[in-house]
Amino acid sequence: MKVIPSVLKERKKDTHKGNFGHLFIIGGSTGLTGAVCLSSISALRSGCGLVTIGIPSCLNKIIEVKLTEVMSLPLPNDNGFISEKGIDVAYKFIKEKSDGVVIGPGISLNSGTKKFVMGLLPLIDKKLLIDADALKIISENLSIFEKLKVKPVITPHPGEMKFLTGKEIDEIQRNREKIALKFAKENNVVVVLKGYRTIVSDGKEIYVNLTGNPGMATGGSGDVLSGIIGSFLVQGMDEFESAKFGVFVHGLAGDFACKEKGEISLIPSDIVEKLPYTFKYLKEK
Repeated sequence: MKVIPSVLKERKKDTHKGNFGHLFIIGGSTGLTGAVCLSSISALRSGCGLVTIGIPSCLNKIIEVKLTEVMSLPLPNDNGFISEKGIDVAYKFIKEKSDGVVIGPGISLNSGTKKFVMGLLPLIDKKLLIDADALKIISENLSIFEKLKVKPVITPHPGEMKFLTGKEIDEIQRNREKIALKFAKENNVVVVLKGYRTIVSDGKEIYVNLTGNPGMATGGSGDVLSGIIGSFLVQGMDEFESAKFGVFVHGLAGDFACKEKGEISLIPSDIVEKLPYTFKYLKEK
């Protein structure tokens, strides 16, 4: 990194939770509550002051039992999926209380949820990260990018990039830097193309991440990453720096976890558990 990221700088003695951002993570659906849980805990472990999860109301009790430090906002639901009726509730919360939004972890491709995502995104004027199924939803109508009030970070894996670009995965993997740069430039986004040597591009520059290992290729690892980047966004880092430092920290925590657990047994919560050590290590260095 050219400069010390702000999240690594010494905190003033008279700070409070409000100084470190309030992240609103929207997602979850029946069978997929773990995604928002991983994202929210990783956000807190990355220095975020407050985290609230927007979850289908019928799943709220699960979240309240599973998570202690994270708050929740029950959203109108339809059989376990966030419904279109949740737009006003979510937007009111974003406008009044949050500093940034992560949308997508475990959110599903339910028809009502699709309407919710497409209706809410153009209203958001806070820091924004779009992940997981929310990327598949917007891939059906990429003109949504022209309607956004902010420049979002998007975090596709190659399969999701296939939906966004229409290109086959083999072609994407052969031309990762070129495709990420082109998509970022054409759609005014910061692209985090996940995978071996994760690529980050703002449409002008390219960053190739060198941390991480094959043990991190497991469901939920990307949810951890979305929480880390989202946390940096609401703590005041810009989109490109948040994405670059986020993938670096994510990979480094994964490397520390791999040394202890090995590649075969590594799971996403192992990465989260190594975040405190990772930040301590980076501050000392």
